[in-house]
Amino acid sequence: MKREEALELVQKQITAHRYQHTLGVMETAILLAEKYGADEKKAELAAIFHDYAKFRDKEEMKSIIVDQKMNPELLEYNSELWHAPVGAYLVEKEAGITDPEILDAICYHTSGRPNMTKLEKIIYLADYIEPGRHFPGVEEVREMAKHDLNQALIQSMKNTIVFLLKKNQRIFPLTFLTYNDLVKKED
Repeated sequence: MKREEALELVQKQITAHRYQHTLGVMETAILLAEKYGADEKKAELAAIFHDYAKFRDKEEMKSIIVDQKMNPELLEYNSELWHAPVGAYLVEKEAGITDPEILDAICYHTSGRPNMTKLEKIIYLADYIEPGRHFPGVEEVREMAKHDLNQALIQSMKNTIVFLLKKNQRIFPLTFLTYNDLVKKED
């Protein structure tokens, strides 16, 4: 699928503000893919579609999670997590993208997972550091991403976990497992 066609499909699904975010994620993902030797076209498409389901009705997403036998634990945690796996499913069904690498990068861009592929890491990180993001710690991760993909990913996950802890929010177990897996591999 060509970039213009993908962007047109996504633009119909999200707000104007989220579309600007998506463009930032796309550009960042392409740069990271180029730097770290990943497939730039796959990074581009995964980035474009990463928030495809972000504004879908919560009841629709809940039904998809149940009907498609996705991880039932998702329903016990913040609904902000849902758009990633539901998005991967809808991108396949509605946009016809069947590449499992692209779909997995979309699916795990909010939680991560142990043994993440390079493409999954790039989409997770591009979503975190795209130029439109402004929050404590993002500049440090942007700098790290220029030199070490894994260290930048670890720091982004650490920042997210600390942020959620400070807000007394529950943390999806897959995020902890991902963080532990990344740190273990750095030992």
